[in-house]
This record gives sequence, structure tokens and C-alpha cells, in this order.
Amino acid sequence: MLRTDMPEIITETLPGPKASEVIKRRKESTPSAIGCMYPVVPARGQGAIIEDVDGNKFLDWIGGVGVLNIGYSQPEVISAVKEQADRYFHGMFNIVTHEGYVALAEKLTSIAPVRGRKKKAFFANSGAEAVENAVKIAKAFTKRNNILVFSGAFHGRTLLTMSMTSKKAYATGMGPFPDGVYRAQFPYYYRNPEGMPKEKACQYYLDSIAAVFEQCAPADTIAAIVVEPVQGEGGFIPAPFEWIRTVREICDTYGILLIADEVQSGFCRTGRMFASMYWQEINAAPDIIATAKSIAAGIPLSAIVAREEIMEAPAKGTIGGTYCGNALACAAALKTIEIMERDQLAERSLEIGKRITERYMQWREKYFCIGDIRGLGGMLGLELVKDKGTKEPAPELTNALIAECVRNGLMLESAGTYGNVIRFLAPLVITDEQLECGLRIMEQSLCTCLEEMKDEV
Repeated sequence: MLRTDMPEIITETLPGPKASEVIKRRKESTPSAIGCMYPVVPARGQGAIIEDVDGNKFLDWIGGVGVLNIGYSQPEVISAVKEQADRYFHGMFNIVTHEGYVALAEKLTSIAPVRGRKKKAFFANSGAEAVENAVKIAKAFTKRNNILVFSGAFHGRTLLTMSMTSKKAYATGMGPFPDGVYRAQFPYYYRNPEGMPKEKACQYYLDSIAAVFEQCAPADTIAAIVVEPVQGEGGFIPAPFEWIRTVREICDTYGILLIADEVQSGFCRTGRMFASMYWQEINAAPDIIATAKSIAAGIPLSAIVAREEIMEAPAKGTIGGTYCGNALACAAALKTIEIMERDQLAERSLEIGKRITERYMQWREKYFCIGDIRGLGGMLGLELVKDKGTKEPAPELTNALIAECVRNGLMLESAGTYGNVIRFLAPLVITDEQLECGLRIMEQSLCTCLEEMKDEV
């Protein structure tokens, strides 16, 4: 057990001596392309707190980038995994039928908000694999070759999902890329074209979809439109409900499947078990959900869910894989979902989001650098700018704020096309006291950074 449930830095510098040695070994033995800006080498974690090998304790508002919605070291999940490990580690689902896989598929098909009365699910290992498999089954079902994605999108680092991802810094030197991936403009209302009235913004972004159909790939060649309900790497931008409702209508008109990439937004993060439950409430439910991250509390697992007729479209042997739906991961996922439902973590996400938003709104009145505040539930983005009028992005301030927060025991991460958005992904088991402590550190760190910037000028 950790000695304290609050952040505490006890070494004179970060990283401390033991962490420095491990980080040095990392540099010598692993590729630098897997970047890391945090001076943290965990020894243990509990709830929303990491203790490092030197005894420093950090409040983690990153959560493995949305993987730890139920926090570190949840005892019931540990017990479930240990119980499964005592029986067997692995049973490839192409070879044997292990019950955990079936039980998890049954659970997900009962709660996933995809269209259709009868649903089916299957599993992969990562978010990118889930998205790629969702595209595969969409192509198999529609017999079409093309897909439509959006500006700001992040879908993964496989060859196909790198092609789907908007920011090509994630794909430097990795081409050529697959054909048949076309891109429209995602509705980023904070950065609408200058002078555009708010009431015309939605149609502007819908027109960009029509432009793809006209100039790149006719609608009847598009197998799927792939949307993140809340863009992750793109800057925590929610898909506006009026926009997604019309996108759903476009899909229905042209026989296109709507895929919700819920890799980061799923499992209570937005105030619903899945963010696309909001879509379901406005009659815009997706046809396929691809999800991962917090599904199994940190054990690699991802899932694809769709109605039966879609799932039965792929030819035998075209989906599945060695580790997909691993027995330990399925055991973790079943217990994780049970805890989320029992402990009402979706409702807790709404409470956290309300509290964070209220504080961010206060900051926007006090500090010139707070440009936009947005999100769903406990999936919130804070966009930093150099000037509220020009909205010029402030990535330097963003990076300085992250570094200063870490020095004071709070771990934050950036996002956004311009690297100027702070994303909130704290475990949903965070206490009110930890939340308040983190907000205090964040504001104090922001003041420090602004003062240093003023001194430099």
C-alpha cells in the first residue's frame, strides 16, 4: 500500500537517482522514437497515485492515456486475474472456446449502443487493431473499398490506421500508405473559419463531406465513415450532436456504415458507458463500435461490436489472431465492467467533469491564455492560446505547464493539432481531495509559467 494518497516529491531533483538509472538504461536499450517526457519510473500504483522507485508520489491525470478509468491496482481485478491464471493463461479462440471470451462478448453485446436487435462481438489486442478490424468488416459487409475519416483524427499506428490518422507526424517515413482513405473536416467550432456565424458552422463541416463524395470518392463507394465521439489526439473535441445526427442520415441514405472509434472515449470516461450512447439518445447510434483502453484495467484487450448481419460478413480466417481475447484479459474486463456498473463510475465521471469545468471557467476569467474549454463528462480539454482574440496556439506554454506540474507531483498530458490542449484523463476513482489538490497544483504551476514567460520578455 502507498504511504499517502496525495502527491509528494521527496527527491531534490526529478528524476531521482534510482529512476535516473532506469531511464538511462531505457535510452541505451529502446528506440528513441518511443518518446517519453516524464521523469517517472513507477514502483507501484494505487487509485490515482503512482509511487516511483525513489519514493516520489505523483497524482496521475493521464491514466495510461485513458486506460485506467478504474485506477491502479484495483483489488477485485487483481483477484480475478489471479484466479484465471491459476487455471490457464491462454487459449487461442481459433483453437479452443474459452468461456471468458464468450461471457465478455455476451456482456458487451448487451450494453454496446450499436444498431440492431441481435449483436455480436470479437476481440483484438489494441485500439488500432480494433479500428482496423472494424474497417475490415465494414468493407466485407458493404463490398466497398473506401472509407471516410476526418481532420484531427487519431486511429492508431498500424499501416492502415496511420493512413486514417490525420497528423502525419505519426507516420513520418512510413509510406506508401493504403489507397481508399479520404478525409473531410471535423467540426472544430472553436476554430471555425474567421467571420463564420455559429449557425452556419455545422453545415460548413457537412459540406466538406459532400465535397469528398464529389471530388474524391462517390458516396456509393464508401464502406464506412469513422468518427471519434470525442477526438483524442485531435484535442478533446466532441462531435456536435447536430452534426453527428446528420452524418447518421448521410450514412443511411447511401448505405454507408457509421463506425464509432471509442478507443479512448469508452468505459465511463464521458459520463456514459460508451460515448456513442449520447448518439443513441438522438437516434444516431453507430453500426460498429471499436473500443479498447479502459476495457481491462491495463491488460491489452480491444473489442469490436456490431449487429449480427455485419459481423457475419467477413470470410472465414480474415479476423481473429493468436492473442485476441486472451483469457487473463477477458477475466480482467468482465470484472472491470462489473465494478464500473456497480460503483456508478459513469455518474462519477459527470460529477468530476462538472467540477473541473467550473474551475476551468473561473480560470478563463482570470488568465488571458485560457482559450477554450470542452468535452463530455470526465473527458475534458483545456486549450491554451497566446491571445484570446487571435486564438494563436500556445504549445510552448502547454509544455512548460506540463513540466512544472510534474515537478510538483501532478502528471498531465497534451493533445491537439497544435500541441496546445491539456487533456483530463484522471482515473474516475480519484477522490475529491485529490481532485482539489491537482487543480491547486495546476493553477499554481500555470501562474509560475506565466510569470517566467513575463520575465523572459
